[in-house]
Amino acid sequence: MLRVGVMASGRGSNFQAIAEACRQDDFPAEIAVLFYDRPEAQAAERAENFDVPVHYLDYEKTSGKKVPERELIEKAWKLDVELLALAGFMRRLSSRVVDEFADRIMNVHPSLLPAFKGLDAPGQALKYGVKVTGCTVHFVTTELDAGPIILQKPVAVKEGETTDELAARIRSEEHVIYPRALRLYAEDRLKIHDGRVEIRQ
Repeated sequence: MLRVGVMASGRGSNFQAIAEACRQDDFPAEIAVLFYDRPEAQAAERAENFDVPVHYLDYEKTSGKKVPERELIEKAWKLDVELLALAGFMRRLSSRVVDEFADRIMNVHPSLLPAFKGLDAPGQALKYGVKVTGCTVHFVTTELDAGPIILQKPVAVKEGETTDELAARIRSEEHVIYPRALRLYAEDRLKIHDGRVEIRQ
């Protein structure tokens, strides 16, 4: 079983999707821990409902990254975490963490990367006037939203919809493709070659 450390900052809906997938008898992964960085994060409550251990990363108390990220690395190794899955984690990880878990950190982003990187990707899509956007699961590198792409799912933009409405429809597709990407990784079907992800059948 692949041991996954999920990282979240907010509502935790992607945590929920991953946790529900892990409850399936044939799913080859389990959540070892939830790391969260905001005291009010609903993800922590969801984790408790799934009996998943939680670990709070107090960035505010330490006024920097070094202490909480050292805790992250130490806790992950202690719990035999093999993969970190960013699920609405709203901080950029330092190069130290990315290097420590090279090619073993995933993220889900609400656009068809490389389009609309960074914050409020659904709002960016509406402002730009695209007809299709979507979501992407990718490996994390030190460059923002630029790591090798694993899976993508397009979402058509409806005329007159709000950013919140579009974001909600994208989020529902994230809940599908993120567990799928974790399964591919757990089954050793992902290979990074020349900066691109190859999926073995």
